[in-house]
Formats: sequence, structure tokens, C-alpha cells
Amino acid sequence: MLRLSRTSQVILGLLVAVILAFMYVPLGLVVLNSFNAARIVSWPVTGFSLEWWGKAFASEAVRAALLNSVLVASGATVIAVILGTLVAFALQRHSFFGQRAVNLLVVLPIALPGIVTGVALNNTYNRMFEPIGIQVGFYGMIIAHGTFCIVMVFNNVLARLRRLNPSIEEASQDLGATPWQTFRMVTFPQFRSALIAGAILAFALSFDEVYVTIFTAPPGVDTLPLWIMNQMARPNEANTVNVVATIVILASFIPVWVSQRLGRDITDRG
Repeated sequence: MLRLSRTSQVILGLLVAVILAFMYVPLGLVVLNSFNAARIVSWPVTGFSLEWWGKAFASEAVRAALLNSVLVASGATVIAVILGTLVAFALQRHSFFGQRAVNLLVVLPIALPGIVTGVALNNTYNRMFEPIGIQVGFYGMIIAHGTFCIVMVFNNVLARLRRLNPSIEEASQDLGATPWQTFRMVTFPQFRSALIAGAILAFALSFDEVYVTIFTAPPGVDTLPLWIMNQMARPNEANTVNVVATIVILASFIPVWVSQRLGRDITDRG
């Protein structure tokens, strides 16, 4: 085990403290300004009020944007869970020509800049589909998010499948279980945690996506990130934005906590 000197430990501790402060002090300022009594974001905060919280909860635009984000993220997650799991099984359980190419093509969307994916899909929807009478609308945005969310489920499930012991499935079949019974009672429980963790990551990735959403959202439809971005140009609405951002920050602890618990479960089983 590597042992650090007392001086090295102090220096390392200071570096960690500086990095954490750099990451979390701005978030703390967002939370603090959500209670700011002033009409514009200011520092230091001279007075506190719940006025902006009331306005945020009463805003139809905020509720509509939140609902759109949840619907899009949920739809993208369903696509990711189904396709990501199927592709993971296909690549792990079978050998075929072009296997590595398929693996690369599945992972590629997460590596591409979001603006490139957004422009490409926008051109596809507007230049290819609309001229032949196909209006993708809201569903086009869900499909667009699903293209890069698949990677989250695919990577998690594939990594778990590679660590499974095939002899357990073979024993189940030798004992008379059908393929469906083997999958339901033996295979699925072993990669379930990885699947759930991937689904949570996919939902979170879709929920805060901006670039792809800008190019694929139908006219008049805002997701929560788009609403926040649009409101930032209005100084009088900045504290309302801070309230929404604070809610998102607090809500983000839930998937992070669940993912960590599931990650420990996967490690323990491995």
C-alpha cells in the first residue's frame, strides 16, 4: 500500500478541498439566491424571502417544462432499456460479421458533440421526413434523446453480462427449465442491478440535455433546461431560475444515491 508523508497528505487534502469548493460553492450560491429577497441576483444576499419559490410553483411554464422533460426522459429511457439490453445480449452471446462495428456504432452517439447530433437529426426531420408528410413532432425529440441514452444501458448491461457464469444458466436448462424460465429466474436477477443503474443514468442524461433538444424540440415546446436557458436572459427572472435549479439539485441526489447503492451491489455480486 502506498503511504504518503504527513506533508503530502496535507497538500493532497488542500487540493481536494479546493476542488470540492470550486465544484460546490457555485451550487451553494444558486441555493442561497433562490431565497434572495432582491429582484435580481446579488451578492451578498441582504434579505431572504420565499417569494420566488411561490412564483416558481405557481408558474404554468415551469410545470409544463418539467412535465415535458419527464416525458422525454422517460420515453428515451424506455428506448434505451429495450435496445441497449438487446444489443448487449447480441454482442455478448453471439459472434457475427461486423460485431466490432456494431459495438462502435452503438457507443459513437455519446462521443459525438451534442450539437452535431442535433443538427444531423434536425436535417433528417426537416429535409427528409417532412417533405414526404411525416411529422415527428414531440416523438422525434424522444427518439433523438434515445440515440445517446442507449449507451448508458448498453455499457452497464454488457459489462455485467461479461461477468456472468454461463454454467449457472446451463444448469438451469439441464434441470428442465425453459429458455424463458432461465432468463426470468436466473439470468435477469444477475444483471438487474446493472440494468436499473443504466436506466437511471439514461434518464438523468436525457433530463438535462440541451444541444440536441434545441434542434429537435417542436415549436413552442420547452423542456426544463431550455426554459432555464431562455429565462437567464431576463434578469428579473433569475431568482425564479435559481429556485428551479435548486429543486433539480436536490432531486439529483436521489439517482446518484440509488446508482451508488446499485454499483456497490454489482461489485459485491461480482
